[in-house]
Amino acid sequence: MTSITIKKLNTTDTNFSVQLKKILTWNESDDLEIHQRVLSIISDVRKNGDPAVIEYTNLFDHCNVSAASELEISKEQLKKAWDNLPTEQAEALEKAAYRIRVYAEKQKMESWQYTETDGTVLGQKVTPLDSVGLYVPGGKAAYPSSVLMNAIPAKVAGVPELIMVVPTPNGETNELVLAAAYLAGVDRAFAIGGAQAVAALAYGTQTIPAVAKIVGPGNIYVATAKKLVFGQVGIDMIAGPSEILIICDGKTNPDWIAMDLFSQAEHDEDAQAILISDDVAYLAAVEASINRLLPTMERAEIIRTSLTNRGALILVENLNQAAEVANIIAPEHLELSIENPEILCEKIRHAGAIFMGRYTAEALGDYCAGPNHVLPTSSTARFSSPLGVYDFQKRSSLINCSDEGANSLGKIASILARGESLTAHARSAEYRLK
Repeated sequence: MTSITIKKLNTTDTNFSVQLKKILTWNESDDLEIHQRVLSIISDVRKNGDPAVIEYTNLFDHCNVSAASELEISKEQLKKAWDNLPTEQAEALEKAAYRIRVYAEKQKMESWQYTETDGTVLGQKVTPLDSVGLYVPGGKAAYPSSVLMNAIPAKVAGVPELIMVVPTPNGETNELVLAAAYLAGVDRAFAIGGAQAVAALAYGTQTIPAVAKIVGPGNIYVATAKKLVFGQVGIDMIAGPSEILIICDGKTNPDWIAMDLFSQAEHDEDAQAILISDDVAYLAAVEASINRLLPTMERAEIIRTSLTNRGALILVENLNQAAEVANIIAPEHLELSIENPEILCEKIRHAGAIFMGRYTAEALGDYCAGPNHVLPTSSTARFSSPLGVYDFQKRSSLINCSDEGANSLGKIASILARGESLTAHARSAEYRLK
């Protein structure tokens, strides 16, 4: 197996910014044909409901569904999957679920209010969403961790109805996913996928209830459908390829760092893995580890393509400059594999999740550390946050004016409203003046 050629950047190069921008650029396929096809599916499901969902399920997933009742995966099936799970897997899922739940409990927003001196009460009321749809990839792909990461925060938030959709290609169900759904408290589950599942959750059918928000990962058809139904329902985010950025001071075992880079590169060919260090010899050592370890990997060709096309080794002058580069990249996952990560962490403004210290592999966050693994990608960490309990809660403002408060606020409102030529606003406030 030939060596990988990974791009090497140096912050002292005059065109460093241009080079960095070039490797960060990722052009999502904006295929007009896909867009039109998804739009057609959504329209069909919205108009015809269950029959359309059945038709697309049989067509795309090669199933043989004849009635809508066959689409639902019963609570008994979920429980059976859990009961039949090997002990080792069941214990691992339980431990992961416990840690995710403990962390999520700390995120809960609470209602609050305060009373002003004139007796006016202002506040905020926090309520859970009425219902949430969770999309889970199905078939041979098993993502029980995604079930836990999406479902548990929703349940901690108090969402009363959590609907899971999961495709079953050729009628094949993934028992690990069903078991995770049972453990996480999924209320109903349906064996459907693709754009038709997103449309069914957004608009509802005779069998599948409409939800307030749709969360969970999917392919380009699912992502496009989520974009198109946004506004009818809320969505979590449109996720791009997985990313990892590692800042290392040159003192972590190079094999560890190489494998951490692999952990994201193995997702798919568009994934991005970048290492930053102020030690040129260390960057070379990690590159040597990459080439030595790559032949041992099951997904070696995917890793090779990812690292060749989108990977990079970046030499900086010092760790403070490394933090500056990290803030430009705004990565999904950021490892601070250095001696005193708490100090450098203070300089990090943009990252989905920050993994601190030599022993904190990003993979721990994917499964069981506790914080959510649904994170902003493609530099969107500049303005967005990890999925959490707050994504399943909403806030309502509370205003309760006293007689005196209505008098003082009414005068202010009247002046401002008349300044905007909105006289009905002004007179509405003035009616309550003393």
